Amino acid sequence: MVHAEFMRHRLLMLLALSTIGCAHLSNEQLVMQVTQAEQAFAASMAERNPAAFRASLSNDTVFFGRKPLHGPDEVMATWQRFFEGPTAPFSWAPKTVVVTSTGDLAFSSGPVRDPTGTVIAEYNSTWRLEAPGVWRIVFDKACDCLEKNPSEKQP
Repeated sequence: MVHAEFMRHRLLMLLALSTIGCAHLSNEQLVMQVTQAEQAFAASMAERNPAAFRASLSNDTVFFGRKPLHGPDEVMATWQRFFEGPTAPFSWAPKTVVVTSTGDLAFSSGPVRDPTGTVIAEYNSTWRLEAPGVWRIVFDKACDCLEKNPSEKQP
């Protein structure tokens, strides 16, 4: 009986410590987490890894484009073509990352570049903290903010 009580007390202490560790992350630390999540998401395209790309998507993600894509299955069905071939058709990197004061929502934005490095668009993503240290995309939208030929294909 003493052993069971000791184990219960130890488990409660570990749970409390893990909660305290998450609750006391600074905004700067949360911004770093989201920045790293965005960089890993971008790397999944560069590395031609659709499974890693999908892992960054929330179950209720929405990607905006010609029509909104709801959920990872719709997103992957449409985006699978971007993983074909040895070279990514575009890349992106975060320029701005902001986390809410509650620490559970974030926004990231930055340039989208073609394979030559030319900026072709800007992306905007909304991230949600879904588990300690696990950020996933809820909303994603790229906008063509540059003057260009309207017949050119957009990501």
